[in-house]
Amino acid sequence: MKLNTQNLLHLLRIFMLVFACFVFNFAKAQKQAWIRVNQLGYTPTGIKVAVFGGKVKGNYTEFELIEVKTTKRVFSNTIGKDYGSYGPFVQSYRFDFSAFRDTGSYYLKVGEVKSPVFKIGKDVYKGAADFALRYMRQQRTLFNPYLQDSCHTHDGFVLHANKVGIADSTRIDAGGGWHDASDYLQYSTTSANATYHLLAAYRDFPKVFGDQKQANGLDGKNGRADVLDEAKWGLDWLIKMHPAPNLMFNQIADDRDHTNMRMPGEDPFYGRGFERPVYFIDGEPQQRGKFMNNTTGTSSTAAKFSSAFHLGSSLFQNDDRRYAKILAKKAKTAYSFALIKPGVTQTVSVKSPYIYAEDNWVDDMELAGAMFYGATNKKKFLKESMEYARQEKITPWMTSDTAAHYQWYPFINLGHYELGKQLKGNDREEIVSYYKSGIDAVLARAQTNAFYRGVPFIWCSNNLTVSFAIQCLWYKELTQDIRYDELAQSNIDWLFGTNPWGTSMVYGLPSWGDTPVNPHSAFTHLKNFPIDGGLVDGPIMTSTYRNLIGIKLLNEDPYAAFQSDLVVYHDDYGDYSTNEPTMDGTASLIYLLASQEQKALEEPPVKK
Repeated sequence: MKLNTQNLLHLLRIFMLVFACFVFNFAKAQKQAWIRVNQLGYTPTGIKVAVFGGKVKGNYTEFELIEVKTTKRVFSNTIGKDYGSYGPFVQSYRFDFSAFRDTGSYYLKVGEVKSPVFKIGKDVYKGAADFALRYMRQQRTLFNPYLQDSCHTHDGFVLHANKVGIADSTRIDAGGGWHDASDYLQYSTTSANATYHLLAAYRDFPKVFGDQKQANGLDGKNGRADVLDEAKWGLDWLIKMHPAPNLMFNQIADDRDHTNMRMPGEDPFYGRGFERPVYFIDGEPQQRGKFMNNTTGTSSTAAKFSSAFHLGSSLFQNDDRRYAKILAKKAKTAYSFALIKPGVTQTVSVKSPYIYAEDNWVDDMELAGAMFYGATNKKKFLKESMEYARQEKITPWMTSDTAAHYQWYPFINLGHYELGKQLKGNDREEIVSYYKSGIDAVLARAQTNAFYRGVPFIWCSNNLTVSFAIQCLWYKELTQDIRYDELAQSNIDWLFGTNPWGTSMVYGLPSWGDTPVNPHSAFTHLKNFPIDGGLVDGPIMTSTYRNLIGIKLLNEDPYAAFQSDLVVYHDDYGDYSTNEPTMDGTASLIYLLASQEQKALEEPPVKK
């Protein structure tokens, strides 16, 4: 058929329309695909994996690694397995470029989709642990070095200590320690655990910490690593909360604190001027909203006191022998207090049902026993610690894939590690098999998605993520088994951007990255003060989020495209469930970051 001019114009219009549709759909596809990376970067010989997620399906065969300076392709690999849908994505891949070991700045590319620029170098974790310490100093009560002012100087008046002869409302000195999160409650269980992590970080990785601060947190060297100054701040408060062998206190203040968001000061919410209640540990149920909590004994919190005191005593032995002796004595009396009534000690609330509903205690006793065995070499403590270990082999959330708020705390069993280091032969094999079983349970879930995500999205999922990564590291140290290295690294990468939202979960880290800017914190919300180093709660199951009380987003959600029916995360002051920083989670993060900096220091030299 011979085409006339009119027919040619008609065909041309059809062609242009089809082409335009192709271009539009192609562009749309590109806007709906992302490559998520660890924004801190990767170490040269470490495991290096990025995750691709697409909201529409595309055809890809390989990905490329591009050097920023030259824009040249320096590495490529096949696209690999399609892990399918996860969260907001319908298609997902793991881009493994671990074989590439040169240092420099790079980005990944597949089709027209590019990742953020990231660094490969031995120094990617340098200073990160000290950076996170800024948040701990900012959480100090009594004298706060960030504000250069004091707060909560009237703590406090005693409640529930009648059985040891102290009438309610008796005044005691309990000032010090850290505020728990963005409110100003203070809990012994989280503070003792945080103190232990800071002490352990210094014990295990002393070379990575600097000395830029005085003991009071103000600028100036004092001849002691800043992490040890911070740990001592915690120990000093724990001593006040355990002032005598028959006295131990559980918390200062309660949820009447939640009257409003404010800067730290003197709080008048409890009917006694500026004094706040100091709850005694009597091993009996105390208030939980309209009902009573499920406290069954004195062990979980008292055992944490004992472990922190014991570790502190060993670390201050050469620096301050008098102080070390006080801590050693407190470790013994705290252990005895834990045995008064075996069981868990939960926290107290008055207005709402939200508490730290800890439901296990044998893990705390195992750790305390292991610390005693290490200090005394007495078989009695070894035997007791092993017996406790056998009562909870695996931290329960690992096999159940869910938990109530702080139900299993600490989020991993610290005792297995401290005990395992001191054992040999079959006993050691038995203890490390407990760790392995827990890791395998998480791995079974992780292997089904491209993010290698096997940690459940319960409240404070980031705290669990940090702790689980630490368990993987400790298992490797105890066994030299490297099979879980990729799983451990995926949990670390998750915290710094390899997640559906592509954001770091640590305020201000890295300084050039996508990190929280609008957390549920008075410091940022009221004064626009940065909360450097604070680890936020993290993503939560969407079904849980929808049923929480009092959550309302105040701004347009910049991550709306990445929310899903599976899980949500909001960088919004109005969401206290995913974006509130916690003191104890940050303390655990400091241990993890210190381990990564130390590991990087030990890597062999590479090119460039």
